[in-house]
Amino acid sequence: MKDFKAIDQLAKELHEDRSQLPYIEVRKGALQAITPYIGEQGFRHTTIIVDDNTWEAAGERLFHELEKHQIVGEAVLIKSNEHDQVLADEDAIVQVLVETSQQSNALIAVGTGTIHDITRFCSHKMDIPFLSVPTAASVDGYTSKGAPLILRGFKQTIQTASPIAVFADIDIIKKAPREMTAAGFGDILAKNTSLLDWKISHWINDEPYSERAADLTRNSLQMCIDHVEEIAQADDEGIRLLMYALIESGLVMLLLNFSRSASGGEHHLSHYWEMDLLKRNAPQVLHGAKVGVATAVITELYQSYANDEDVFGANTGQIAEEIHNLYKPDQMTQWLQLVGGAATPYELGIDDDLVQKSLNEAFRLRDRCTGLYLINQAKSKEILYPVSKNIEL
Repeated sequence: MKDFKAIDQLAKELHEDRSQLPYIEVRKGALQAITPYIGEQGFRHTTIIVDDNTWEAAGERLFHELEKHQIVGEAVLIKSNEHDQVLADEDAIVQVLVETSQQSNALIAVGTGTIHDITRFCSHKMDIPFLSVPTAASVDGYTSKGAPLILRGFKQTIQTASPIAVFADIDIIKKAPREMTAAGFGDILAKNTSLLDWKISHWINDEPYSERAADLTRNSLQMCIDHVEEIAQADDEGIRLLMYALIESGLVMLLLNFSRSASGGEHHLSHYWEMDLLKRNAPQVLHGAKVGVATAVITELYQSYANDEDVFGANTGQIAEEIHNLYKPDQMTQWLQLVGGAATPYELGIDDDLVQKSLNEAFRLRDRCTGLYLINQAKSKEILYPVSKNIEL
């Protein structure tokens, strides 16, 4: 498996200190490397942040490994809500802050995106480092600083802390539920439109752009497409490559210090849907599952407006060419189905009315120039869903 040398090159180009990036191991048996690393760093009192599922997947084993090496360890088991789900909200944050010993000099996030978001926020507020131990290849935020939190019922991303190390054990990750792996694939698939939105914002809004960062992210997407069969089968190599792509995407965001490479209009739709579920106190849907489906929806929308000069102005020609080069919605739907994920909003429990509202309103969630934003600024009537209804025959 290739290493992260390309990240070194990006760090050099951006004049960032590579030594500040996390230490990373992505391999079978990586869990065994955690206690030696903790010993080398001089941490003598650690707190493992888990939920019921991740305690069983890796937390309990790690807890006993720490005990065997005479490292004081404790575990904070995040309480689930009435839907038997753990959310990165005020309740979870307060629980970690209250239950973490004052003697603890390192936190260990054992889990997926939600556990990491809770841990990274608390790590930042407590001013102690944290280690990342993914239990599924489900999200690209393991190495980022951004913590998407639910505060007073609204989704808000706060820049906090990145982990000092990541230990991704393929033996553990490949055993994750299939829908978790499908979510990770969906989060990578989002780069189909996020990279375009970043380029659009650069051309139209003169926002900073790094060709090397874009190429790294694009290559990670292509790598996962090329190995979608292995990912679908939870093959060791397929899971390793997906995990590599997710981590690399997070490292790119970390070096850029913003998320443009990985998050565009498709993420706005996903966040809009998530906030609707929160308002209705409905069970949440995995982030990557929503994002993957939203990517197909956004791609179809962009295709329908590709040649509209009222939307893209003097940049219409080059943007239309970029849109033409995107993966097609039906291709993405097939890939999502192959890896075991939802392929349509309906399969996520998202109805057409909500999708249509999100197409017309989700651009307001962030002050960010995207194709979705530009279409909404130029539209003369409401965007309809299914998107095919917008096309006048």
